[in-house]
Amino acid sequence: MTLHERDARATGPAPETKALLMSNSMPSKNLPPLTLVTGGAGFLGSHLCDRLLAEGHEVLCLDNLITGRKENIRHLFDHPHFHFVLHDVTRPMDLPALLAASSGQRPVPPRPLSCLLHFASPASPKDYARHPIHTLKVGALGTYHALGLAKAQGSAFLLASTSEIYGDPEVSPQPENYWGHVNPIGPRSVYDEAKRFAEAISMAYYREHAVKVRIVRIFNTYGERMRLEDGRALPNFMVQALEGKPLTVYGKGSQTRSLCYVSDLVEGLYRLLMSDQTGPLNLGNPEEVSIRQLAEAIIRATGSKSSIIFAPLPEDDPQRRQPDITAAREKLGWEPRVSLENGLARTLPYFQAALRNAPQPADDSRQ
Repeated sequence: MTLHERDARATGPAPETKALLMSNSMPSKNLPPLTLVTGGAGFLGSHLCDRLLAEGHEVLCLDNLITGRKENIRHLFDHPHFHFVLHDVTRPMDLPALLAASSGQRPVPPRPLSCLLHFASPASPKDYARHPIHTLKVGALGTYHALGLAKAQGSAFLLASTSEIYGDPEVSPQPENYWGHVNPIGPRSVYDEAKRFAEAISMAYYREHAVKVRIVRIFNTYGERMRLEDGRALPNFMVQALEGKPLTVYGKGSQTRSLCYVSDLVEGLYRLLMSDQTGPLNLGNPEEVSIRQLAEAIIRATGSKSSIIFAPLPEDDPQRRQPDITAAREKLGWEPRVSLENGLARTLPYFQAALRNAPQPADDSRQ
């Protein structure tokens, strides 16, 4: 049983959301609802596939594997309701063609698409620095194609947006009505502006075509299936600590992040999908910690004797990240349950095993 099967049985969506989306989630001819997840082989996308299957969906997982990995979904290959499609969302998406190209235990019975969750995109500064134009194309063309498919199918559409919408905020915690403080041409802009455009076109489809849009702004999330070479602070620190190397903190380490364990985030995402809320809604853990405090917490969690060293702060690195989750509490009945200490304890065995299987040193990058 995956952690999402366990959590789905333990908590489930808020009672008031269970009856919503019936027009989308009612199966055709007693078939389960068909749901497409773009970026489904990525860190978050793969955990979403787990949860959707646990909730009774038939899942079409779409990924081009630029940053996603088949290892994240390999445990699902034998599931009768899981299907993988190798596809780039910057190319048009036609449901019959996707179904014909899918791999799985059996063919997918044709029927309308109930839900489309758009999670495709490079998401770490290291990845979108390596793929800047593709990141912009995924946010623009990819979102356009995904929305076109949702419109044609009458699907609910969940857009994975980001706290990077807020840039280097001058307000903390960040509420959804804060417009942000963003450098539109800086090194991080390819991701920030791609997500801003994705939100804008999603709202245009909502207003003009009545697409059932839900927009989530995801704050820092961590857990099993993060890549060792992801480049963000937590996997960097985990790998460095486990290898007994100094932990590299950029700047003075006073910049903050708010870290949400992946099962908590997936619970919030599923509740939003099953709701009638358009959003945008912040999802994240409002417990704010400095990067230096995070490094110290990981040293304690791993029992490492590593020291901390300091390096210059990258350009446009945000100084604060803290979500205001008032709206998620009120509209979804959601808030995170897993503390940072417990989340690190759950995540540690994954990093230990990943290092044993592929002992590659962490690649220092931006946080």
